[in-house]
Amino acid sequence: MSLNKLRNIGIAAHIDAGKTTVTERILFFTGTNRKTGETHDGAATMDFMKQEQERGITIASAAITCKWDEHQINLIDTPGHVDFTIEVERSLRVIDGMVAVFCAVGGVEPQSETVWNQADRYRVPRIAFINKMDRTGANFEEAVNQMNKYLDANAVPLQIPMGAEDNFIGTIDIVNKRAYTFENNLRNEIEIPSEYIEPVNTARNNLIEKLADFNDEIMEYYFAAKEISSEMLMNACRQATIKLLITPVFCGAAYRNIGIQLLLDSVVKYLPSPIDVGVVVGHDMNDTEKTHTRNPSNNESFSALAFKLINDPYVGQQTFIRIFSGKLTNGMQIYNSSKLKYERVGRIFRIKAKEREEIHEAGAGEIVALVGMKFTKTGDTLCDPENQLLLESIHIPVSVIELKIQTVKQKDKEKLGEALAKLVNEDPSFKARFDEETEETVISGMGELHLEIIVDRLKDEFKLDVEVGEPSVAFRETITEIVESDYKHSKQTGGKGQFAHTIIRMEPNSGNGYEYVNLIKGGNIPNEYIPSVDKGVRKIMDRGILAGFPVVDVKVVLIDGTYHNVDSSDMAFQICAQECFKQGFRKAKPVLLEPVMKIEVNTPDEYIGDIVGNLNRRRGKIESMRRYRKGSQKIIGLVPLMEMFGYSTQLRNMSSGRANYSMEFYKYMLLPNSVQEIVLKNLEAKKQNK
Repeated sequence: MSLNKLRNIGIAAHIDAGKTTVTERILFFTGTNRKTGETHDGAATMDFMKQEQERGITIASAAITCKWDEHQINLIDTPGHVDFTIEVERSLRVIDGMVAVFCAVGGVEPQSETVWNQADRYRVPRIAFINKMDRTGANFEEAVNQMNKYLDANAVPLQIPMGAEDNFIGTIDIVNKRAYTFENNLRNEIEIPSEYIEPVNTARNNLIEKLADFNDEIMEYYFAAKEISSEMLMNACRQATIKLLITPVFCGAAYRNIGIQLLLDSVVKYLPSPIDVGVVVGHDMNDTEKTHTRNPSNNESFSALAFKLINDPYVGQQTFIRIFSGKLTNGMQIYNSSKLKYERVGRIFRIKAKEREEIHEAGAGEIVALVGMKFTKTGDTLCDPENQLLLESIHIPVSVIELKIQTVKQKDKEKLGEALAKLVNEDPSFKARFDEETEETVISGMGELHLEIIVDRLKDEFKLDVEVGEPSVAFRETITEIVESDYKHSKQTGGKGQFAHTIIRMEPNSGNGYEYVNLIKGGNIPNEYIPSVDKGVRKIMDRGILAGFPVVDVKVVLIDGTYHNVDSSDMAFQICAQECFKQGFRKAKPVLLEPVMKIEVNTPDEYIGDIVGNLNRRRGKIESMRRYRKGSQKIIGLVPLMEMFGYSTQLRNMSSGRANYSMEFYKYMLLPNSVQEIVLKNLEAKKQNK
């Protein structure tokens, strides 16, 4: 198939906007499925995990291939819940275009903003679908206004709805000036009803004025008062969408099968093919300042990005990749430039949700799954061994909540370690570690639901009987003062000893993570041991010093040191660096950082006082309030995660069950001294009780 006729798209939205229902209708109308599956009865094709079916939500992104109007569409359905934002992140990294689904009642919700910002990060062109136009309170214009106000989307309607709520009967295409109703799964073209002629003309003129800002030909025709053809408008819309200048907006009601065929037409007409996206840029393996480009063509050198791993009980580990250039065949040797390892392609699969079709080769633009990868992880670049490059990886969000976990049976301990290793492999936002001091296994993730699903999978998929503790906050440690630390590691045990000496300067590096700078000149420490110091520091930072939490935002400068011709080694310098860092850290006025969440509460007006007062008592800071819908407000603020346990029950009680909230990680911030003392005291008490 020609690359011009290929679309790699993702469907993303806030939870409950109807994203999976939209996907199910797409699969039905493209003939991929013979009947529609529903999320509420656990029959959705794309929600095939047991946990998804039980909860009626999407947890993992799922890929599927379908065909429409002689085009192949590779479609990825993503989760809407903020705890699974890594699934959206990795999908956006490999798709060419996105359908953003909004609820006609809720408009722009918190996760809508998160997804939008993620799409901005990867510069993904998008179109919007205002869903649930048949619901009470549906307001198309308000949803478009919110997109412009809160997302800066430059949203331009290319359709307007005919009616709303119970009276919603169809849509009008303002580019072609055609009206459609939808009955018995068929779209029927009708005359534009007289009451909509003026709104259609107004909307079309607004579209032309908007496009005139970006398109010289449209501007020329507009000022000359010449007739602008539908084809000219469509071409201008397509170019403006691909360049991220506008967001075309469409509407419908997926559950009632209204507007889906027109949405598919729009995917083909306005979202880019791999050819439109153009070259992919990667860094040189030896010089990060130098770049290499690959065109989306089978004739170029092979380049691809691994974006997802899953463990399949039948074929083993599947590695999902997006091929940007070149051709991949069974048995081919490729190079993992992120891990500096060679890989051999075993089998290649085209994926249809939980089903798969084995193929023998795949080309540029395709999304496929590989079996047989030994070293490849999420975000790794795969390329031609003779023409190496390193592609931009995937942003991994930080984990903010922890849970202690243990097996009921002692003999299952090893099995638990293996199961956790597989889950960490699949989900980079999930972490697992063994605390040697307390001899406990600690898992950490994006939220309570995230960890609940992990525990569920341990019991269900891996048949492990596990017990879990109460969720706790994943703090971080850092320093607040510049210090120098000088440490000499010398150990004689008969025979060859251990010797290393390092002098390091440690500086606060707020918001910039860990940085290592080498200032050694003249060979006081040989070049071969310079990386050993870095390695040792990284190891001790993972374990933490103040209270066992990872250390962040520290700049380490290696100033000086000495070595011994016989007794110095890589390990000696690692141990020395760890002790040197540990001593310096304790002198540098260490502090704890806590995860602070961005919270949005939707509440009827009468409960605002109680809810704001309650958030203030939780050390929250209200940033803004805005009208949500008639009689309701949206409260937006920042609140420490440690104060939010049990909040959903309290909010329900305060508002008689009428308010709802969502929150997502904002950033790590300094824990107040008074609170830090209590946290450290409690942690110490827990250790004593072990």
